[in-house]
Amino acid sequence: MKPWETVEKSLAPDGTEMVLARRDGEWVVRYGGKVLMSSRQHGSEDALAELALQKARHRRAVLVGGLGLGFTARAALERIPTDAKVVVAELTPALVDWNRRLVGKLAGRPLDDRRCTVHVGDVVDRIKEARGAYDAILLDVDNGPGSMVHEGNHRLYGHRGIAACRIALAEGGVLAVWSAHHDEPYLHRLEKGGFAATARVVPARGPAGGLKHVLFIAVKAAPVRWTGRGGRAGGTGGASRKRPSKGGVDRRP
Repeated sequence: MKPWETVEKSLAPDGTEMVLARRDGEWVVRYGGKVLMSSRQHGSEDALAELALQKARHRRAVLVGGLGLGFTARAALERIPTDAKVVVAELTPALVDWNRRLVGKLAGRPLDDRRCTVHVGDVVDRIKEARGAYDAILLDVDNGPGSMVHEGNHRLYGHRGIAACRIALAEGGVLAVWSAHHDEPYLHRLEKGGFAATARVVPARGPAGGLKHVLFIAVKAAPVRWTGRGGRAGGTGGASRKRPSKGGVDRRP
């Protein structure tokens, strides 16, 4: 088998070594010696944008947390109008640089699209500064709520992070979160935080099958409107408790 070729190296903001490598037509990014992302396994990244924007009431503005190799940003751009926008927040400058110079072609050069803006920095900052600004927030910044590489990302997955995402979303907006594994407590936190939430198991490589990932798709629920007669009208005040069977996970591809 042909050996991997190291193309470039850099340091992540936490000081961990990151390596961009290729073998034949496949590209990978390694973080601390482990494969963080691969150009051959982006089916779940594509589905993150697809499933979220299917549910969103509008598609005017999308926030993508985590650039990766650009596949989620590209999938979002393919599903929004010509006058809409995608904002990408990426914490690691090297990933932005590598996308611009070396691997942009893999996902059709999303950063060259005039509708796409990149912010080098923490996606938490973009979320906290927003008030009803986004129709969808797509988060692919770690291995998921239950298996974080960076402990600091708990700010996104805890109660406060969920509340901040809800504030940043427009009515009918969708929060979509990529995860390597299912996490039932996170699903419950989304529901308690005012979202109608489900978990979808999707193939890592697309229709071909094989490795599976989990996507949490959470629609911003309408607030409770009290009638003044001891009852409430419209909205749910929280999320629907109707979820697929098998531990709350929808296993449709």
